[in-house]
Amino acid sequence: MNVAKDFLRIALGHAEDALGWFFPPAWNPLLNLGAIGFLAYWVITASGIYLYIFFDTGVAAAYLSVERLTQEQWYLGGVMRSLHRYASDLLIIAALVHLAREFALDRYRGVRWFSWVSGLPVLILIVLAGITGYWLVWDRLAQYVAIVTAEWLDRLGIFGEPLARNFLGPGSVDDRFFTLMMFMHIAVPLIALGLLWLHLQRVAKPRINPPRGLAVGLLVSMLALSLVLPATSQEPADLGRLPGAVGLDWFYLGFYPMLETLPGPVTWAAAVTLLILFAALPWLPPLRRLRPATVDLANCNGCGRCAADCPYTAIEMVPRSDGEAFEREARVSPDLCVSCGICAGACPTAIPFRRASALVAGIDLPERNVAHLRDATEHAALALHGSCRMMLFGCRHGAPLLGLDPSRVGVVTLECVGQLPPSFIDYVLSHDLADGVLLAGCAETSCYNRFGILWTEARLAGTRDPHLRRRVDRERLRTCWAGAVGRGRLETELAAFAQDLTTLEPMRHDASRSPVTRPIRVPGE
Repeated sequence: MNVAKDFLRIALGHAEDALGWFFPPAWNPLLNLGAIGFLAYWVITASGIYLYIFFDTGVAAAYLSVERLTQEQWYLGGVMRSLHRYASDLLIIAALVHLAREFALDRYRGVRWFSWVSGLPVLILIVLAGITGYWLVWDRLAQYVAIVTAEWLDRLGIFGEPLARNFLGPGSVDDRFFTLMMFMHIAVPLIALGLLWLHLQRVAKPRINPPRGLAVGLLVSMLALSLVLPATSQEPADLGRLPGAVGLDWFYLGFYPMLETLPGPVTWAAAVTLLILFAALPWLPPLRRLRPATVDLANCNGCGRCAADCPYTAIEMVPRSDGEAFEREARVSPDLCVSCGICAGACPTAIPFRRASALVAGIDLPERNVAHLRDATEHAALALHGSCRMMLFGCRHGAPLLGLDPSRVGVVTLECVGQLPPSFIDYVLSHDLADGVLLAGCAETSCYNRFGILWTEARLAGTRDPHLRRRVDRERLRTCWAGAVGRGRLETELAAFAQDLTTLEPMRHDASRSPVTRPIRVPGE
């Protein structure tokens, strides 16, 4: 399983980089898969309403009404049919790639099991809605789909009369069949929409709409495809003879040749096994993660920054319980916390300058707390020498950090780049621990923890608390959002940063602060 994850992670990472040559970071299609799926759903809905107005539910009328739309009203009805088809294909592509990406990034286990498990029935319903849509056309392809589906269901042996018999002779299908198919084709997407709402319940600030430019580009592309390669029907269904060769929509019907040729016990066993396997994946094996964030009320002033920044709504502000003058306190839900540490990066008490008392933040990760990060930073600084010493704070989900020259680059690994309080940058430079600081992490707009990069950039820009102090020389600070496959880009950025540092004037420091003279605990001891 890890081999499959690694392969997918590398492949998708390179695909993101390749698309980055054509799209701005915020428009990258692989970083907007959920929003693209919603866009496709609304296009399907709008075009489907128009098609429904002109569709006739009848054995002969169904095919003829679709043909009239396609041929006689090609400029609108035909375009709507094609948009319906291509938006449906876009929806299933976005859903499948989204599924693969979440699997590759290991974002389906632990507290994220709910989104994974609730997303599986949505995918099944999308496929079912597509299949029923092909039935409604009632051409040779629809006849093939109906026969193969009925024969597959008959292999269960639970129906008194063979279902396939209904599609094997003239007069065996009546108008009520198309009324049932139309009901299913409308009801199934509505059920899927309700499940999508459930699917997003544990996602804070979900991205529902793609960037406007990407949305316009996708709509124009689908419209152009509809005009150049319009969707058309095959020959009308003829129950007097079996359908011969048919053209399949491989996005929805690609598994039908297997249903047709393989024995029923094999296909049913495979379907049930795959469903159970995918549903059980979040626990195969269980995710081992850090303990959830904890709140230290002695240092919590109830400001609410941690709750505002948490990507998983795992923190809520509740009335104070310790009798202090503050109105509120933070409360962490262990069932929702993924231990990303972004809350600690937002806490105003997570400042490494504290000396009069122990460095304990109002909210922090027990196993990777702010005191541990300060010790790790000071320990990494001990090995640095030369005129271009760099301190690298890197997310463990970004480019690999092993193998860098420790005499030039001190490395501190973070759970997420958003875990780092901006005061650490000030601390490193003001205490002469390094000549420059570089923050590295996931690909831009592709943060493993959703908002880590966004919040970090806002903190550095002074638009989100806690701010980076103005006294910090911005020329001694760099960011590199290279992603998991961006090791080469990270090394290039480090080399360019080192060259720029040599051109800067030496920093001036307070002699009482530089260098650090207190005992340093080596991380891990």
